[in-house]
Amino acid sequence: MSLDTTVRVKTLRTTGLFMSVKTAGGLTIAQPLYDFIVNEALPGSGIEADSLFASLAAIIAELAPQNQAMLNKRDAIQTQIDDWHKANPGPIDAGKYKQFLIDIDYLLTPVDDFSVNVTGVDEEIANVAGPQLVVPVNNARYALNAANARWGSLYDALYGTDAISEADGAQRAGGYNPVRGQRVVAFANTLLDESAPLAQGSYADVKRYAIINGALQVTLVSGSEVGLKDPSQCVGHTGDANTPNSILLSNHGLHLEIVIDSSSPVGQASAAGVSDVIMESALSTIQDCEDSVAAVDAQDKALVYRNWLGLMKGDLQEHMHKGGKDIVRKLNPDRQYTDLQGNAFTLPGRSLLLVRNVGSHMMTDAVLDADGNRVPETYVDAVVTSLAALHDLSKPATAARNSRAGSVYIVKPKQHGPEEVALSVTLFGLVEKALGMPHNTLKIGIMDEERRTTINLKNCIEAARERVIFINTGFLDRTGDEMHTSMHAGVMVPKGEMKNAAWLMAYEDNNVDVGLACGLQGNGQIGKGMWAIPDQMADMIAAKQAHPEAGANCAWVPSPTAATLHAMHYHKVNVHAVQKQLMSRQKATVEQILTVPLSEPGRNYSAEAIQHELDNNAQSILGYVVRWVNQGVGCSKVPDINNVGLMEDRATLRISSQFLANWLQHEIIDESQVRDAMERMALVVDQQNATDPDYSPMAPSFDDDIAFQAALDLVLKGREQANGYTEFVLTERRRQVKAASA
Repeated sequence: MSLDTTVRVKTLRTTGLFMSVKTAGGLTIAQPLYDFIVNEALPGSGIEADSLFASLAAIIAELAPQNQAMLNKRDAIQTQIDDWHKANPGPIDAGKYKQFLIDIDYLLTPVDDFSVNVTGVDEEIANVAGPQLVVPVNNARYALNAANARWGSLYDALYGTDAISEADGAQRAGGYNPVRGQRVVAFANTLLDESAPLAQGSYADVKRYAIINGALQVTLVSGSEVGLKDPSQCVGHTGDANTPNSILLSNHGLHLEIVIDSSSPVGQASAAGVSDVIMESALSTIQDCEDSVAAVDAQDKALVYRNWLGLMKGDLQEHMHKGGKDIVRKLNPDRQYTDLQGNAFTLPGRSLLLVRNVGSHMMTDAVLDADGNRVPETYVDAVVTSLAALHDLSKPATAARNSRAGSVYIVKPKQHGPEEVALSVTLFGLVEKALGMPHNTLKIGIMDEERRTTINLKNCIEAARERVIFINTGFLDRTGDEMHTSMHAGVMVPKGEMKNAAWLMAYEDNNVDVGLACGLQGNGQIGKGMWAIPDQMADMIAAKQAHPEAGANCAWVPSPTAATLHAMHYHKVNVHAVQKQLMSRQKATVEQILTVPLSEPGRNYSAEAIQHELDNNAQSILGYVVRWVNQGVGCSKVPDINNVGLMEDRATLRISSQFLANWLQHEIIDESQVRDAMERMALVVDQQNATDPDYSPMAPSFDDDIAFQAALDLVLKGREQANGYTEFVLTERRRQVKAASA
């Protein structure tokens, strides 16, 4: 590898450390990031260092000014909206408000009807409906677990969670409980009866499975021999056809594998020797560089990129000690089967991986431009994550690849309207040119999480019509933006009431309606948001079937176990058929979406209700922030005020902080009440984390504790944060902690 570019060494102060930095291609790059790119990402890619850095410099020089102009426009629009609400207090006149938003270029005229024209999309995104995981890519163990969550044991998922009641002798604790096991088997048999029914009888009555004359033949305990009601649903097996080790079934494009092992404890209790049902679970996974990650400097970013590179190369490993044994966790191989004609075939053993880059508002000093200015971090993300993906695209056809269709899937968060989406499309084109990729290799996932994107979603999709493979809704960031955008409109309803607000229902429906109208069916994912209570799987099973019933062909879940359980919903619901029905329904209106979720005029919150909201939100903020700032944990299960574990990331933090900032703005609470609640809840959070040896208590030195001050800033300075984003405060405070410990 030649480096003709003059390389000079200078110093750059980052996170309190003086780190050696080299410049190449006119850029100044922090040493950890430079070393990763040159020594790890570039070898084997066919790209020279000089070429890469020159291309990155050119991309930054061309697009950074446009990016800043977009950010300035966000601020200008927000100021105009703030001023309008101040000048128009009281109930909002919907007609005048809508016209105002049109006048300031916030609400745009919809483009003419069109259909997306996307090619090279993998089946998991284009056609098959199923669960989707989101995982912080900087945690190798989590990243590998998620990638390997393509297949999961239904028996384990049911047995180990509250999906099966513990009543009447079915307790989980202790060794294997045959009473609980019987209920698990009965539950699984019912699912099989519904998903791939026999011509007669139930899977509970099966004595023997065999492949006879190219079809599944089942012998019941009664002696009857039957097949499937739809014989085409049996697509393969493992082992000998007459005495198979497993039977592979298919329903709605998803697979279920009946595992037969009469020597196992579970199989011994089954007349047919069935020991498990393996579900095709997380079809896709977003490996996240953004809201679930705490990456504040070049060292952190190098780890983020290194794990993504390992996933793309297929060699990421995590060494761990578990159950008294040393374990090496790595990516699963593809799964081998025999079809009904005796031919061998494979199915992917891993989830299809997307990568979520950071938002365009984040600037990094891991790379400085020729003038020494910080650059948009998302541009570095785009180049480096795409460079890593070259290693996947260059694999031979016979290798275990991530994208068998030859694409790279980049999810772009926090875009405000079609101009910003169009800039992302331009960025992707420049990255493709820099890396020698065919045009439109880089596909875009548009997260519908900012109100200016929601009300202009059709225009946003049109701006990326040749690349868009994903749109999704989510209560979390979208609610945070709703609160910040309308901060001066009035008093927001509490979070618990927000989920039933008129705008939210219209927003959820609009996303599906627009996606279908723009031709995403058969081309991409229309997704729904996260189930945030990982220990309450029974409630998730009861609630989350609503997502495929709403026309979503993917929805987020918090764990591989949750993915296996949520997969059941896609066997029960034919999403493709649902989407066809929804195409003719009455569409949500922009007026409904623009309904601001304000408390009723004259509503008086009791002192008890105010204190409850204060304490609940303060505890949530502190529980998340203290781990982010002190330990660099970007996503964690945080006990709430009732000790119920909730998955928290920056999106949930944005809601809580903006809600309290709104109540502070409208004098429902005051600063002294916020401080008092924060100090009391800090004691609760300290106690909840008392068994963590790496935890640093916030009490009693509240004025000196960096994490506590970060939490306080998020509320007291919440109105000042651009679009209500929390990462500015978090990043600054995390860097302080790292500098202090250096």
